[in-house]
Amino acid sequence: MRLEIWPTSIVTVNFFTLNAARKSDEMLEPDEWKRSRPVLRGGSGRNPANLLDYFALVKRLHGQVIRISATSKDFVNPLDINVNYGDGDSPTDLKAPFILSLMELIVDRREGLEAIEKTVIDRCVGIIYQKYLADPRPENVPILGDLHQALLNQKDIPQAQTLAAALEIYVTGSLRLFNHRTNVDIQNRFVCFDIKELGNQLKKLGMLIVQDQVWNRVTINRELRKSTRYYMDEFHLLLKEPQTAAYSVEIWKRFRKWGGIPTGITQNVKDLLSSAEIENILENSPFIYMLNQGPGDRAILAKKLNISEHQLSYVTNSGAGEGLLFYGNVILPFADKFPKETELYRIMTTKPEEVG
Repeated sequence: MRLEIWPTSIVTVNFFTLNAARKSDEMLEPDEWKRSRPVLRGGSGRNPANLLDYFALVKRLHGQVIRISATSKDFVNPLDINVNYGDGDSPTDLKAPFILSLMELIVDRREGLEAIEKTVIDRCVGIIYQKYLADPRPENVPILGDLHQALLNQKDIPQAQTLAAALEIYVTGSLRLFNHRTNVDIQNRFVCFDIKELGNQLKKLGMLIVQDQVWNRVTINRELRKSTRYYMDEFHLLLKEPQTAAYSVEIWKRFRKWGGIPTGITQNVKDLLSSAEIENILENSPFIYMLNQGPGDRAILAKKLNISEHQLSYVTNSGAGEGLLFYGNVILPFADKFPKETELYRIMTTKPEEVG
């Protein structure tokens, strides 16, 4: 079962369980690799054969796989920024809300950050980016350790010391994975972020940080007059937590203005539609691509998307590559028979008997 939600009319690319991919419009045009996956993956995203197959595709297209885990030597800096990051005079105007979301996950408090804590974090953001704004070179971009020190320097504010204590494990402790400068090629036209090996303590942070890395790329590409396509498999996971959900919706809306084309992919329809933010996503997604659905999911989707009984028949026990396309108020059945005698099929197939 698969449901895909797109904010613009582009053809599907079913990629990367628990990964996120970005490519600019320099690469293969979507119509050249239109497809339906011959095998639909289970919702757990734990099929290593499938993941290896996707990495092979990235490699074949000369892309970059960035593996983010506690044992990996690939590092991405959550505080990465560029001069075009913001929409106003200062790039930190948009970076500060991301760092607030990051700190909210780190503090992990049901009621979120206190007003004073938000003010202190915002003040420290301004401090740690002063060097970069004065001389915007990569080596002047701060890391989490700089934020930690800036918080410690607010000696007269108890809340700042509390925030610094919460951040410490991510700077000098066992979860210091993200306290490094970016050391991988994120300028490649085709990038896959693999976060499947992140433990529970870092998974939410990893999802948020990857989204910000993609946004960073979107802002650079817009300046170069390039569009950016962003595919998020297991999309329901991004909407599960309030902090990542709010930021995901903000990114979704912002992308369209900045030449980005995000695609959400999920097989867990119930989890997706249970999110309080799903209405904001659907309202900004005129295109939906739907494959075979189970009875429970069909009933939910029929009510949510006003699908008739006849139309539901096209996602009931349907074959591979068959389903419904939604574009605005139009619903169309489709059958996509991808030719097997092609190199693209050989690269993309996930059928065990066909994976060599």
